[in-house]
Amino acid sequence: MRKTDSRAMELPSLWEEALKLIGPEKGVVHLATAAVLNAVWDLWAKQEGKPLWKLLVDMDPRTLVSCIDFRYITDVLTEEEACEILRQSQVGKKEREEQMLAHGYPAYTTSCAWLGYPDATLKQLCSEALKDGWTRFKVKVGADLQDDIRRCRLVRNMIGPEKTLMMDANQRWDVPEAVEWMTKLAEFKPLWIEEPTSPDDILGHAAISKALAPLGIGVATGEQCHNRVIFKQLLQAKALKFLQIDSCRLGSVNENLSVLLMAKKFEIPVCPHAGGVGLCELVQHLIIFDFISVSASLQDRMCEYVDHLHEHFKYPVLIREAAYMPPKDAGYSTEMKEDSVKRHRYPDGEVWKKLLSAQGN
Repeated sequence: MRKTDSRAMELPSLWEEALKLIGPEKGVVHLATAAVLNAVWDLWAKQEGKPLWKLLVDMDPRTLVSCIDFRYITDVLTEEEACEILRQSQVGKKEREEQMLAHGYPAYTTSCAWLGYPDATLKQLCSEALKDGWTRFKVKVGADLQDDIRRCRLVRNMIGPEKTLMMDANQRWDVPEAVEWMTKLAEFKPLWIEEPTSPDDILGHAAISKALAPLGIGVATGEQCHNRVIFKQLLQAKALKFLQIDSCRLGSVNENLSVLLMAKKFEIPVCPHAGGVGLCELVQHLIIFDFISVSASLQDRMCEYVDHLHEHFKYPVLIREAAYMPPKDAGYSTEMKEDSVKRHRYPDGEVWKKLLSAQGN
């Protein structure tokens, strides 16, 4: 072998070491990992002629566990424990699958109460959502306390005392500020406050969770969690009452499986984040699988739904009576329409050409 060949053989390890500097298992490297592996899972499901949730549901426990990387989490969840959780959940599995096919997985809407919406828009969107059968609503908060009080009162009056209300601060507060602010919003009976502080502040979340527990307000977080290790620590620290996985933030299905199993062990409900482009399409598979094969419960569980950009996907989500109906098409529902990809391709797509032209003027 020539020297040049020998050096070429060393390149993969050199690249691996270099990539660790912008990771490991976080940031752009992890997002890219998710993108590649999500595509692989999509291909696998298509090869089997099944939607992804069904591919997972039909796997035996050992095969599922073989897809998981248990590094750094064995102090909380071992391979044998994961297998045992999956084996125990075999009981009633067929009935739960039939339940999903008939009624779907419960969803909540984030579309009614974004920050900046005028009151007339809030009222209109809440009214339309109620007519469409929605019973769970999320309000964005954190910009101005008095405005939050007014908006939350408006939404609570619109939906009534029996409907479920959640709040989302999108990481706006320091820890003491989060406790003080939510104490003043407690009168509106929110089920949870989502991302009250920095997503990296595990002990901060734990302090907020402990302070708000007497008020009946849980802490929800997870959409910005880098990896399974952060979720492990959030669970160990009792820092959340609702765990929010993201299908594109973690290392694809593989890493999400480990988080679903840890959540089951700690008996923490999983309520996925689904606010971005295509996230609803993807995460529906994971949460339907979770109910059928892992958690076996719908208690305090729901999946986020935002009604935009679904028109760009070949297999968009189907919502019926405020529930995700299980996809029937083979794959992970990730495939975008060719025309949408073409129009949004940078920099020569129609959409980008218009934006760049406008900036040039």
